Amino acid sequence: MTTTRPAEATRPKPALTLTGVNAGYFGVPVVHGVNLEVAPGEIVAVLGPNGAGKTTTLRTISGLLPILSGTIDVLGNPTDSRRPHHLARRGVCHVAEDRSLFEGLTVRENLRLAPGLRHRHRSAAYERAVDVFAALAPLMDRQTGLLSGGEQQMLALARAIVSGPRLLLLDELSLGLAPVIVEEILPVVRRVADEENTAIVLVEQHVQLALQLADRAVVMAKGSIVLEGDAADLRADVSTIQSGYLS
Repeated sequence: MTTTRPAEATRPKPALTLTGVNAGYFGVPVVHGVNLEVAPGEIVAVLGPNGAGKTTTLRTISGLLPILSGTIDVLGNPTDSRRPHHLARRGVCHVAEDRSLFEGLTVRENLRLAPGLRHRHRSAAYERAVDVFAALAPLMDRQTGLLSGGEQQMLALARAIVSGPRLLLLDELSLGLAPVIVEEILPVVRRVADEENTAIVLVEQHVQLALQLADRAVVMAKGSIVLEGDAADLRADVSTIQSGYLS
C-alpha cells in the first residue's frame, strides 16, 4: 500500500499547465518547448526582451493562436486553441496589450461587456469596479476614448476582474503609463490573486515591480524559457538578469 505525502495531498491542482508547447504564426513557431505551471492564487511573471515570445505565449494560452505541438491544460481540461470563447466561458480572461476597449462606449457600457456578466449582476459589477479602482466612480458615463491612458488601463483590468476570472492573463499592464499609475494598478493584481484565488500570468516590462508582485517568474529569450525560479530568489540577482537576458 502506498501513502501520499502531506505536501502532495494538499497541493492544489494547477490552473494552467503548458507542456512542450510550440506556437507561432502561419505554421511557423516562434515559441519553442515552453513548460509552465500556475496554481490557483499564484502570480507568475513572464519577463524577457521584445520579441522573446511573451505575448505569443499568452495568445496561445487564451486560444487566439493555435498550438503547433505540445499541450495546454486550463482549469483541468485540455484547451481547444480554435475556440477561445469556450475558454472565456470557463473563466479565462485575457487583458491584451492594446486593452481591447470600445472607445465609443462609456465606461459603464464597457463594464457591461465583461465576459459572463448577466444583467442582474451589473450593479454588483459596477460596485466591484469602483471598489478596485475608486478613480472610475466619477467616470462611469464618460466616453472611454476620452479617458487618459491610466484610466483606460484601470477600466480594462476592472472589466476583467468583475467577470470573476479563474485564470487571468495580463499583457504589459504598465506599458506607456507613468510610474505613479503603475504603482496604483499592479497591487490590485496581487489583491485579486490573494482574495479570489485567481491564477495570474503577468507579462511585464518593469522587472523590479513584477518580481515584487509575483510568486514565481520565468525569463524568455528567443521563444524559450531560459531562467525560472521563485521571485524572491530572482530579486536578489535582478541586475544579472537585466544585463544577461533583458538588454
